Amino acid sequence: MFAKFRGMYGDINAPAFWAGVTGFVWYAFGAVPLHIAVASQLGLTAAQSSSWIFIIWTSGAVASVALTLVYRIPVPITWSIPGLIYLGTLAGEFTFAEMVGANLVAGVLILVLGVMGVGERIIPWLPIPIVMGMFTGSIFGYVTRLVDATVADFTVAGPAVAGYLLGRLIGNPRVPPVGLAVLFGAISVLIGGQATPEAMTWGLPTLDFPAMDFSMPAVFAISLPMVVLALGLGNVQGLGFLIGQGYTVPVNRISVVIGATSVINSLFGGHPAIVARTGVAILAGPDAGPKEKRYWANLTAATLTLTIALAAGLVIPILAVLPAPYIFALAGLAIFASLQDAFQRAFSGNLAFGAMVAFAVAATPFSFAGITSALWAVLAGLAASLIAERELLLGIWREPETTTA
Repeated sequence: MFAKFRGMYGDINAPAFWAGVTGFVWYAFGAVPLHIAVASQLGLTAAQSSSWIFIIWTSGAVASVALTLVYRIPVPITWSIPGLIYLGTLAGEFTFAEMVGANLVAGVLILVLGVMGVGERIIPWLPIPIVMGMFTGSIFGYVTRLVDATVADFTVAGPAVAGYLLGRLIGNPRVPPVGLAVLFGAISVLIGGQATPEAMTWGLPTLDFPAMDFSMPAVFAISLPMVVLALGLGNVQGLGFLIGQGYTVPVNRISVVIGATSVINSLFGGHPAIVARTGVAILAGPDAGPKEKRYWANLTAATLTLTIALAAGLVIPILAVLPAPYIFALAGLAIFASLQDAFQRAFSGNLAFGAMVAFAVAATPFSFAGITSALWAVLAGLAASLIAERELLLGIWREPETTTA
């Protein structure tokens, strides 16, 4: 046991550390504001909001650390941003008690399907080129937003971009480009006086056991879409990216952990967990260091994430500290290498047409039947390949059968 942890200590590296810091910054300033907005939209009390924020970040961090320590794979477990957005659209249609009950049903379904091995059976039927095409389309907006942020406020985003480019020019793994982007951008923000901490008060987060109400309309409208988002979208995007990076991924066990975490979330008012789409791009991509050592990026991000849970009452004041262009620029730079890698995997081999269709659909933000464009992108990519690349696709589908025969 001591030798095992001593080996982990030897795996600590600067690129993974900075990727972890960047992942945390994105969690704190890219995802939490959305959570606050939806909580307000649903009319939650301060206790309900505090409990919600505390449980989803705590459970996600614990699950991330546990999976990472066991498998040495950067598997970031957070919560479903598409699911959160979807819940916000249902404000006024269902009570919060009905939403809590429906989220509990969703968590139980995810857990049961994970135990049954459904998650593992989904992955072989979703070819990597199409998954990567969908993935590039899903995260492409972060790069375009990087450009927008740089043009709109060059004094803040420009130095972050310059730091990243300097890191790429140096080409030394001890000087990670993302780390220089964080540093240069932060210096520019401080010099420009755009990050002046406000008076903040802190109190322990509130744990609230909300009332639950189980109704069939809520189950059909909330539970089923949440299951699809967690297994069909989260596993496909997050775990598909890990597989594309060359990791051996225990899909079923991760699906079970996601289900168990989702159940725990719902008991305190939260919604289902998911493999973080943006998180996995930041923490498991090439900029996070050598493949076998990238798990330290996830450990770093998960540990820092606990501060979000413990500082639930400080979330809103903290958001006022850093300017949005800095956050947008950092998020775009952090996934740049992952986007480049995903493009190569999507379009350099077979099923390029299906991958292109998946990219086009995923890059177009829309929601149909409560499901965001990313899932429809996979279905559209498969349909396109069945039409234009039928033999190649059927050959890929036959391969798992041949392997297990």
